Amino acid sequence: QVQLVESGGGLVQAGGSLRLSCAASTRTISSNAMGWLRQALGKEREFVAAISWSWSGIWTYYADSVKGRFTISRDSAKNTMYLQMNSLKSEDTAVYYCNTGSVSDDGNYVCGDNWGQGTQVTVSS
Repeated sequence: QVQLVESGGGLVQAGGSLRLSCAASTRTISSNAMGWLRQALGKEREFVAAISWSWSGIWTYYADSVKGRFTISRDSAKNTMYLQMNSLKSEDTAVYYCNTGSVSDDGNYVCGDNWGQGTQVTVSS
């Protein structure tokens, strides 16, 4: 089973930036997509962004709430996925989790069974 370890969370002022990392213990060869999800206190876990890849290219997907502010990327040589978060808002405060999964034919991220432990992001207003 792939182990995922998130890092990079912290406390930042509104308008600031953070970059989250998700390091995988092995090559995620059984998955062709990874995603970031977040869970705010008292709320359901929600999709943030995903990246999928194949021999023909790389695709990225974003929740409307983060589109234009967050950028997902992946360094396959380092088995690491990133989430660059800019123009942070107080509503981005949550625990952020990475996950290995897949993308359905209609472009929705489908979570798999591998989850990291989460990293806390707190945005002060």
